[in-house]
Amino acid sequence: TWDDSDWGSWENPDGKEDGAEEEEEQQSAPWLQDCVLSLSPCSDLLVIAREHKATFLSAKWRTEESGQEEMTLTVTWKTQEERGGSSTGRPDWTCVVVGFSSGYVRFYTESGVLLLAQLLHEDPVLQLKCRTYEIPRHPGVTEQHEELSILYPAALVTIDGFSLFQSLRACRNQVARAAAAGSDVIQPPPLAYKKWGLQDMDKITDHSSIGITTLSVFDQMKNASMLGGFHASVKGSPPAMSQYITVGGGPYTGFYYAIEGSSQPLLSHVALAVASKLTSALFSAASGWLGWKSKNEEESVQKQKPKVEPATGLPVRFGLPDSRRHGESICLSPCNTMAGVTDDFGRVTLLDVARGIAIRMWKGYRDAQLGWVQVSEARGERDLATSPSMPRRHAQFLVIYAPRRGILEVWGTQHGPRVGAFTVGKHCRLLYAGHRLMGVNSVTSQGWQIHTQQVCLFDPVNGALRAVTIPFHLALSDKKSERAKDMHLLRRLTTLLRSREVEPALLESEAQSVLLDIKHPAIKKQALESLLSNKNAPVSCLTNVTRALLASLKEQDPEAVDESLLQFCSSQLKLLQLYTDVQLLHTPDISPTEPEHPSFSGIEEDLARVGPVLQRYTEMNSRPCVSFAQDSSGPLPVRTFLSQLEWVNGELRVIKQPDTDWTQLGSFLFWGCLSGQSPLQRVCETLQESGISPQQLLSLLLSGWLNKEKDVLKYPDAVSHLGTLLSTLSSMKGAVDESWDGQSVSPWWQQVRTACVQSESSAAALLAALVAHRVAKNSITRLAESKFQEEWECVSMELEQWVVCIKQLEDVLALQTLLCLPSPQGSTGGAVTRCSVKTLLESGRGGVADYVSKLIFRQGMSPDVLRDILQRRGENEPKLEELLECVCQRFPNSLSPDVLFAHCSWENVVQWNKDPEVGQYLEWSVEFLKMISNPHIQFGVSAMMWQTFIVKRFSAAAFLMEKVCISDVGMGDAAMRSFLGSSVQLLQALMEADSAVEEVSAPDVCVEEVWGGAEGPVSIVELALDQRSVHYPLVQHHCVLASLLHAAMTFSLRLKPLSLFDSKGKNAFFRDLSSIQLLPSGDMDHSLVAVRQEFLMNVLTGWVKVLAESEENGVKHSSTEDMWPSVCMELSSILQVNTDILRRHLVCELYNQGLDLRAEEVMMEVQDKDVLGSQLLVLTGQRLAFSLLHSQSQTKPNMELLARLPPTLCTWLKAMDPSELRCPSVPLSQSSRLINKVIEMLPENHGQYSLALHLLEAVDSLHEEP
Repeated sequence: TWDDSDWGSWENPDGKEDGAEEEEEQQSAPWLQDCVLSLSPCSDLLVIAREHKATFLSAKWRTEESGQEEMTLTVTWKTQEERGGSSTGRPDWTCVVVGFSSGYVRFYTESGVLLLAQLLHEDPVLQLKCRTYEIPRHPGVTEQHEELSILYPAALVTIDGFSLFQSLRACRNQVARAAAAGSDVIQPPPLAYKKWGLQDMDKITDHSSIGITTLSVFDQMKNASMLGGFHASVKGSPPAMSQYITVGGGPYTGFYYAIEGSSQPLLSHVALAVASKLTSALFSAASGWLGWKSKNEEESVQKQKPKVEPATGLPVRFGLPDSRRHGESICLSPCNTMAGVTDDFGRVTLLDVARGIAIRMWKGYRDAQLGWVQVSEARGERDLATSPSMPRRHAQFLVIYAPRRGILEVWGTQHGPRVGAFTVGKHCRLLYAGHRLMGVNSVTSQGWQIHTQQVCLFDPVNGALRAVTIPFHLALSDKKSERAKDMHLLRRLTTLLRSREVEPALLESEAQSVLLDIKHPAIKKQALESLLSNKNAPVSCLTNVTRALLASLKEQDPEAVDESLLQFCSSQLKLLQLYTDVQLLHTPDISPTEPEHPSFSGIEEDLARVGPVLQRYTEMNSRPCVSFAQDSSGPLPVRTFLSQLEWVNGELRVIKQPDTDWTQLGSFLFWGCLSGQSPLQRVCETLQESGISPQQLLSLLLSGWLNKEKDVLKYPDAVSHLGTLLSTLSSMKGAVDESWDGQSVSPWWQQVRTACVQSESSAAALLAALVAHRVAKNSITRLAESKFQEEWECVSMELEQWVVCIKQLEDVLALQTLLCLPSPQGSTGGAVTRCSVKTLLESGRGGVADYVSKLIFRQGMSPDVLRDILQRRGENEPKLEELLECVCQRFPNSLSPDVLFAHCSWENVVQWNKDPEVGQYLEWSVEFLKMISNPHIQFGVSAMMWQTFIVKRFSAAAFLMEKVCISDVGMGDAAMRSFLGSSVQLLQALMEADSAVEEVSAPDVCVEEVWGGAEGPVSIVELALDQRSVHYPLVQHHCVLASLLHAAMTFSLRLKPLSLFDSKGKNAFFRDLSSIQLLPSGDMDHSLVAVRQEFLMNVLTGWVKVLAESEENGVKHSSTEDMWPSVCMELSSILQVNTDILRRHLVCELYNQGLDLRAEEVMMEVQDKDVLGSQLLVLTGQRLAFSLLHSQSQTKPNMELLARLPPTLCTWLKAMDPSELRCPSVPLSQSSRLINKVIEMLPENHGQYSLALHLLEAVDSLHEEP
């Protein structure tokens, strides 16, 4: 018996006593050699068995106090629930198969519960091996099925994997049910197996099942001729065969081939182990041992032995005869093409499985243990992109553990070198499962990450379990091997650089080691570039690594060193040194010790002059805004510095790319000087010594200055520091051409002007220009003094250029200040519009007005407010008024009222076109248009608006109203009314401007002197002045239609507008207004006139109804509402409708509505009084009939009055219908006034005169009643 008191010490190997450590090592080693060890394919379950006992060790992750995690194997007894179809390639559960000397094979769960037991042969079990499904790597490879093979001394049993998997799963489910509820036993499906009697071999110790193989036609013919002689016949197709290899003695290695179909699979009776109580299979967890059945139990089982089927004889096909050599073990490679065999002579032989020959032999490996590692080649992104369907290459490595020597070796196969050797203990065990997960097939393997077959070394001394991992490149040889190793080192460096938290010292040592180990110059350069472009590497690390690499290159033979790599290292080292020097100069520790430079003469005057505008601009830009962390002004990363500079022919240059931003680099080099924190002269000397040209330094300085405008405006002294820097840079060699005499334009100062005019940072650009102007003026003055020795004011082309540039920049600063006005809440408009001198010059002569009109639109400024501001009257927003006046003073020509109104009109109509539902945009556009005083501009803008934006929607509205549907115009009812009203106003403005054009001469489009060089798109005003004249009657024809449509929409009248015109009129619509069209002339058809008359009368009726409603509600009428009668009268004269009929109709409608006073006003314009009198007499009768007959309060006096009336009058009154009156209950005083008016209008000889007199008496009598 064993002493198991220290068994738990495996779980804590460090818990041994110090004094007894060596003695325990010697004692613990031999017993493990007698144990059977097996490791699961996923290395998560280790089984150790000896004689009648076994222990199962499962993997657990343990976290130490230091925070590091490690995996430990501990004794556990717990039931694991089967997870539903795992897609990660991890096992759902692990089954442990145990073979016994009695011939039984028993299957246990990982918690020690017996699932089933089988007696398939009555000899001791020698070996158990499993073959699992492999995804075929090539189309020609035969798909191998899963199986479990059991070796007996003279027999081999193979159990079909699918059958076994189903049975085990059924048994496991039954165990779970029995444990839960004690349910009835369900017989699982029988196992399908084959049993072969292996013949012609003296002794067998190990075996390997290769799987199904199919011979090639050549091999088939070769075998037939060797076995059957010269005249042997060959079958049509080569048969599929299962191949088995055995090792032992006589012969040393035997090759067996079982032709598929030669033996039918046998079906076994599954002995289910759950029939009895579960307690027989479970045991005490405290003991830590799994015990098998006692002898008595074994005997009782022996009496009920199942029937053992006889074996099918299988002769050996051939072997490797070696009478003195005895094989001990065989280990098959994962690709089923090679096998390693050990023997009692201390040799390891490599077999070619397909050809049946030994291809390699190693000696000196007594008691060797073997394992295989298959490694796949990693595929880069480039490989996947170029050849995604190409299969990956695989390499096979043979792992040999020689316990006598305590060494673990890795060999490349078939004839590869030894690629690794490790000194390990002499009592270790090499654990290699040789299979993967079971239960996988070609369908379920899709998307699975099948766990790699691992080779592990178990060291019983310290309890460590180590896995063997081999990089693919070790399988390659010669130059490829060297390059592959370099690529592996490069990948290692890349992985290191990707990890976020790496100690700088570790990063430096690792990177230096990798770079020095890489052999190929191209890969070495690539590795160095990867390191230099890493954002986490500190500059000291980069400098040291680059310096070490450069030193190693210089030590080598000059002819063997790659010149480009040497230059690259040298240039990068210089750049890193420059970065370090500049960074040191900018550190706060170094305070500037230089004397203050005197300020330039005249700069204070310039600053005082532009001070107010600068102050306003600063206020407008001081509003809070969103900023991002990566935009913060941190130190320039060294990788950015290196990516923007390069050495070309011994000169340091800034890399010019279209999308490169030099701001960060310029700020890094010069901001310390500009803010007064760094020694200015020393920085300039360092940069000059570095070899950067003065021109590029100037570009970097200006880039840093112009893009840090907010910071520049915070530092008052920044201007003087900029002057000192510009003066220092211009005095460098190669800055200003020595032949420059001041009379020509200097390329040096032109570079400054170009940068300023292109910048959208208006304030910074103006300050830079003012400073540069003073520096340039001083240098010109010094030049003049040195040449002429006299004091006189030098006038040169250079200074003239500066004057123009500064004036332009001042103008742009004022404009930009205006554009920075925040938009009112809720209005449209996004970020602040930025402009520069360059963009203004490129936007043409209307650029300034375009910017301002867009701002006015964003501010939601109405036409009246803008007119008041320009005329300097009214109380408006002071800030807006002040800024707008300032800009208008600077641009008197570009922003003259007519030009500004024209642009505002155009901007509003453009915005309306984007969103037609907002009718106010179009209304304001027409109002701005009407404010233009010059008829030429007004005419041109209105003609362009009609042609570009209005006519298309207008024609759509007309045609759709013809179909009594206006939904397709894309506007609602309110927007449509506004649109049609604005169209009428636009056409009227066009006609008025067309009439006035002849009286006024066309204006000249001029701009300010400094902006005379503007080139770009033609301005709105210039386009307006180029418009052709229009055909006035055609415009009027459209205006009539627009008025009719507007009236129909306003009063919701049913109208087919085109039906009011004859064929000539219809054809003339929606043509170009400048074309001459055939328009209607002469007398119209009476039926057409009647339709027109009816429509206009309906318009007047609608207007009266609206008027009455607004008066009832106490709403004041607008002038636009009161225009409808006059509109109708104007239309009637054009449409050949009798105007007097319309006026009479209007009078009657007003009386009908009870609006007597308004009716009397219109009555004065009526020509035919007789007809009107007759019409009003009926209306009076209706009012009196309502009072006497239909009123709710019919009083006695009213009845008496009715009785006294003449019979004719009484009959006439009863025939009246007061329901036609919309307002029947009118005061009697109004009716009395009305009848008097009627009597005045009717002549005495009129037929109804006497009736009118009777009516007057009746009304007076009623009026006199109390």
